[in-house]
Amino acid sequence: MRSLLHHRLAVSSIVFIIILALIAILAGVINPFALQGYGDVLAATNQAPFAKQTLQDNYARPMTESKNPDLQGFVYYAGADNLGRDILTRTIYGARISLSVALVAALVSLIIGIAYGLTSGYLGGRTDEIMMRFVDFLYGLPIVIVVILMQVYFKAVARRGDASGLVGMILGVNAALGGMLFVFIAIGALNWIGMARIARGQTLSYKQKEFVEAARATGSGSRRILFSHLMPNILGPCIVQETLQIPGYILLEAFLSFIGLGVDAPTPSWGIMINEGFQALRSAPHIILVPAAALSLTVLAFNFLGDGLRDAFDPRQRGV
Repeated sequence: MRSLLHHRLAVSSIVFIIILALIAILAGVINPFALQGYGDVLAATNQAPFAKQTLQDNYARPMTESKNPDLQGFVYYAGADNLGRDILTRTIYGARISLSVALVAALVSLIIGIAYGLTSGYLGGRTDEIMMRFVDFLYGLPIVIVVILMQVYFKAVARRGDASGLVGMILGVNAALGGMLFVFIAIGALNWIGMARIARGQTLSYKQKEFVEAARATGSGSRRILFSHLMPNILGPCIVQETLQIPGYILLEAFLSFIGLGVDAPTPSWGIMINEGFQALRSAPHIILVPAAALSLTVLAFNFLGDGLRDAFDPRQRGV
């Protein structure tokens, strides 16, 4: 921890991520509509702040007032998009999507990868050989294309609207989450293979150590060795590696949303906002400036945090 706190970029990134998380959590309170006292107007029309359209305000410049009589005096701090929606509000709500993907995809990848790699490395022999050949097979698949195909299939099933039972329940949960469930499944379920290799390598290294042999000599069973001796030792490097993968998850979600295979409209995503604004880049560059800056800063923050964690967990960086 002391080593991490001496890494200025990592500490700055932690502060930025905490602030971004608070903004995402409090989006309903700190969005411009709520701050400027127009929450009752939206409540009367049963509209979410990020979905409020005012066509007479389309492409409004930053710091201009709304032309809508119902929003008289409302200021677009970052401007409005092609449908007259407040860009800053949508960017704030879009932080929820990116941080949710970062958290859920990382947890899914970490849990599946550690469980798979720990089991494979500890059992060894033929079991390890079969399990790792399966990982090698998955490595041969073009992950991005597979994710795209999964999203196309999920969205086609959702559009049919005739599913029932378990499938219908899953579709209902996905609709309630604005299409995020399928994004979680597509990204998290296919990005654990690198984590599995790292966990296996760490397990193969540590299971030959003296403390594991001592645990076996004292009669400890496989479960105790796995969860009390091996897992605590491999967890640090795995967390560091997963932190370094988070920017990739955020960018993949933004890419899927950019091509129309991410979250469902009108749920805001930084990728969707960039897609909606790039066609007017020359005449109204402010449309993509804020979401693009938010995406870039978030990716950089997680990169710097991963670098700081890697240095903190590396004994050679601490001079020991």
